[in-house]
Amino acid sequence: MSTTASAENSGQEILLPDLPIIDSHFHLFDLPHIRYMLDEYLADAQGGHNVIASVYSETRAFIRTDGPEVMRPLGEVEFANGIAAMTAGGRYGNCKVAAAIVGHADLTHGHAVGELLDKSMAAAPDRYRGIRHVTLDYPDERPFQFIMSGRPPSGVLDNPNFVKGLAELDKRSLIFDAAIYDPSLPAITALADQFPDLQIVLNNMGGLVLVDMTPEEKAAAITRWKGNLTELAKRPNVACKLGGLGMPTWGFDFIQRPDEATYQELAAVWQPFVESVIEIFGVERCMYGSNFPPDKRSSGYVKALNAYKYILRGYSETEQQQLFAGTAKAIYKID
Repeated sequence: MSTTASAENSGQEILLPDLPIIDSHFHLFDLPHIRYMLDEYLADAQGGHNVIASVYSETRAFIRTDGPEVMRPLGEVEFANGIAAMTAGGRYGNCKVAAAIVGHADLTHGHAVGELLDKSMAAAPDRYRGIRHVTLDYPDERPFQFIMSGRPPSGVLDNPNFVKGLAELDKRSLIFDAAIYDPSLPAITALADQFPDLQIVLNNMGGLVLVDMTPEEKAAAITRWKGNLTELAKRPNVACKLGGLGMPTWGFDFIQRPDEATYQELAAVWQPFVESVIEIFGVERCMYGSNFPPDKRSSGYVKALNAYKYILRGYSETEQQQLFAGTAKAIYKID
């Protein structure tokens, strides 16, 4: 296996260009303030790395605009399945985009989400794998300054209907993608205990918030994050996505730089966090996810993926294959 190549589209050096990649976490948007659709994603994913498939993660950007509120996320599942069908035959390259689909469901509707789940499974029977309900909660405003839509509702994980909604997922052997900030890690641990057969996938390495903190605050936050992750990882039904480090909530300075960081510079800052997560969860329960386009604020796709490959250069070839494709393939049942 060769170790470097020129990126056909980007002109950038590519580390391990033949290594198969399943991007376990990407989004599409077509909104007034952001457009990132199939053409943009393919330009990134096919910029030199061997991205063979990807997992669509909901954003509610394509939900229906009418009908019962609980059923509106069905529109996004139908949209993502259409994108998947477009790329499945290879006409647009080797990447099977949205080979697995994680839709949205508002779990505070409780048992009523069961109908949505059934119709989503029927709409995308070969690809629908579960849901994500973003539950970003934090005791102050620091992480919310970067969210254009404003601060989301707080206390969602404590809503008594939330576990009723999770029970509907559990009954159907679907996946729950957990998108949180790090103080909510104990709540996810409690849910993993309550639903031991439910596959939970932690997004963005647990959403550690380090922005606008003193060195002492950062040290305390990292210690708390590691401790909570270690406790969560004791639950075998939880896996973790390696990604999200390009978001400004982590407190890195790349979005303020006038020049673009090299992949080595990205790797130097990201490496301790990535290695901590892998050490805690193990290779078999970790998977790479680009989190594009949100992570685009710190780096381009090609460079960011180079950074993760560089971080993991000391792992064996078998371990790299597991981290970059094997875990995602197994958990999201990608053929």
